[in-house]
Amino acid sequence: MDKIIKLTDISKVYTTNTIETQALENISLDVNRGEFLSIMGPSGCGKSTLLNIIGLLDRPTGGEIRLFGKELNGLRDREMARFRNENLGFVFQSFHLIPTLSVIDNVMIPLTYRKGAGDKNQLAREALEKVGLAHRLNHFPAQLSGGQAQRVAIARAIVGNPSLILADEPTGNLDSKMSEEIMQLLHTLNKDGKTVIMVTHNEAQARTTDRVIHLFDGHLVK
Repeated sequence: MDKIIKLTDISKVYTTNTIETQALENISLDVNRGEFLSIMGPSGCGKSTLLNIIGLLDRPTGGEIRLFGKELNGLRDREMARFRNENLGFVFQSFHLIPTLSVIDNVMIPLTYRKGAGDKNQLAREALEKVGLAHRLNHFPAQLSGGQAQRVAIARAIVGNPSLILADEPTGNLDSKMSEEIMQLLHTLNKDGKTVIMVTHNEAQARTTDRVIHLFDGHLVK
């Protein structure tokens, strides 16, 4: 199968003046194109660190990371940022919407860093239609419910048509009804061809995905 992600012996050590903390140790993982993968484990086990390394928001201390067949360890920061912007979409637990920008302006943010993105306003409208919020495009984040805010965050993640969506506890701040709606939306995006990797503590949600891996103390245990 077509492997969209290949991690080989990934380690991450955080160092201060007095202590070293091993966040990840010798993680090897393949993810196939079109897969919906869940990452589970107790708090502090390295889940978000692993997601940040896959998402090129952090660099590993050791090991090799390949995305879409490209070896990325040697890229400079600017090259890494461009690759991330063109290929990856991010959904976070806390939404990270800019309160002074309208919904449509929040969704357009990733496109401002991309040359030749086309009609940014139209692309943002289309992304909001996909998440069922076309009628809210001129509202501001403070006027949205938690579920609506997360839908806007997902629209922002998909506006550039990334192949890979990384979601870090995407339902962590939502009630059960809104959580179910967000999971349905992620599954719809997956069925449309997006590869999705989700960090979650919710076993029921994880069981609805194609595969679940477990981390413990920075090690892949299952």
